[in-house]
Amino acid sequence: MSCLRVLLAIIFPPLAVVDCGCGSFLIVTILTCCGWVPGVIAALIILNKNF
Repeated sequence: MSCLRVLLAIIFPPLAVVDCGCGSFLIVTILTCCGWVPGVIAALIILNKNF
């Protein structure tokens, strides 16, 4: 996980996981629409799992 990815995950979570796959992007986008904190948590988990 690079520092840029973590910063993107905190500022705009869907942008941080855009290259991790369509499913990950959709999940993070839906969670971000429901609330910012769930989107950030999901993005950080997905980024941590892939790298």
